[in-house]
Parts: sequence; C-alpha cells; structure tokens
Amino acid sequence: MKSGQPHAGAADSSEDVPVTEIRANSILPARRDEIEMHTVDGLGLVGELARPAERDPVATLVCLHPLPTHGGMMDSHVLRKAAWRLPALADLAVLRFNTRGTASLRGTSEGTFGGGVAEQYDVAAAIEFAEFAELPAIWLLGWSFGAELVLKYGSDPAVVGVILLSPPLRLTTAEDLAIWCRSGKPVIALVPEFDDNLRPAEAGARFAAIPQAEVVPVRGAKHLWVGDADTVLDEVVRRVNPAVPVPLPRDWAGPMSYGDASGYADRTVAAFADVPVLGADDAE
Repeated sequence: MKSGQPHAGAADSSEDVPVTEIRANSILPARRDEIEMHTVDGLGLVGELARPAERDPVATLVCLHPLPTHGGMMDSHVLRKAAWRLPALADLAVLRFNTRGTASLRGTSEGTFGGGVAEQYDVAAAIEFAEFAELPAIWLLGWSFGAELVLKYGSDPAVVGVILLSPPLRLTTAEDLAIWCRSGKPVIALVPEFDDNLRPAEAGARFAAIPQAEVVPVRGAKHLWVGDADTVLDEVVRRVNPAVPVPLPRDWAGPMSYGDASGYADRTVAAFADVPVLGADDAE
C-alpha cells in the first residue's frame, strides 16, 4: 500500500465493515512502546513511541508539551490525539514524553522543572532517541512552552523541520530566530485567532526574521485548541506527509479502543476533557 492511499481502516462505503466515528478518546491501531530516555545531566524521562501497526513510518513527530506548571504534559489533548491517530491515518511515528519533573499516567520524569533552561537537555535526549531508533524525517512539534523549547534548542542536524502550536515567543530571542533563519529549514507556526499570548498579526511580524517561516492563522481558535484539534492534525499532516490527503478521515472502519480519562479526575488539566481550566493557558 502506498502512503497517501486510503488505509485499511479508513471509512469505505464499498466494504461491509462497521464504521465508527473517531472521537476525542479514540485510539486507532499502532505499535506502541513505553520508552525511557536519558539526558546528559543524568535524568530519566518517560514517554511513548507510537508507530504504524503494519508499515514503516514515513516521517516522525517529536512532541514537546505545554508548560508543566500549568498542566502541560505528554497527554495534553492535541499531542495524545496525534499519537492515537496519526500512525494509522498518516503513516507517522509519534514520540511524546514528559519533560523533567512532569507527570502523567505514563509516569513521572526525573528531575524538577527547569524554567525552560535545563529542558534543553530534554530536547536533545528526545532527538537523540529518535536518531538511535532510526526514525525517519524527524519533525519537532512544540505546543506553547514546547514551541519555545523547539525554537531555542531544536536546531539539530537531524531535524528536518518544526511545527509550532500557539508559540508565545516569550523566551525566544532574536538570536534563536536567526539560527532558524540560517538553517533554511521549514518553520510552520499555527497561530490561533484569539490566542492569549501571540495573535496572527504580531506573529507575522515576529517570524519575519525567518524568511522561510509560514504563519498559519486559525480562525476562531484559542490557545488551548479546544474544538480545533482536527484542524491542527490536518495542518501537521499536510506538511509532514503531504502524500496523505487532508482533511483526515473522521471515521474508522476497523478495530478501535478508547482512552480512559478517569486517571486525571483529580488533576486540573485539559488533557482528556478538552475543556479549558483556570491557569492552563501558559500565563507565565
């Protein structure tokens, strides 16, 4: 099967197979491995690597989550939807992990929050893991605080491009942007129309420092992408595996399981429920 053709589980009215809507907690088939990565300063970081169930991936997403002091983690809703859907729908490998001191159902990474400085070692560890695993075409996908980490520490020879979700550009310096300018690599910023930190017009002005940067305004969207995860995944796939038609299927004909939200019942995060919570907008 060539990449870009409908997969076996994509809804096909010509087959007498029950078709199920892909919902927020739907988990499509994939090879999923719990992983632990190690930083140069001696910490173990927990994560997961999801790959297509029956094919080799054509490209890789290494995901950097939002601010952990405001609920961000590897299960923040856009990132876990990427991991749960894109191996099956777009032939992508998706690597997501908790930065130092961050906890989720997968576990807690060692260390403590580094304020966006010590996390440079976490970014390096994730890229190194993807290289050693021989994953193809490594793209970094950073959301909010994760976008800052991508811009500050992600310019590695192994990285072919980056996609930024709701980039605040609070920690990112002019020199950071200049590094990406010199790299010539794709820099795509998905910017919500009503973002709390950086809106499309200002983003366009800031990213003008990177001639190859593409700022994609998303009409009606907000910082947490509540109700807009499908749009985000479509835009990600459009860049990372353009052979796959978008919009992606919203239905699936084949096996499907479902994520359990109960593990986060006592946590104020918008990881599974897809609803904003007080303070979860990376205010700092």
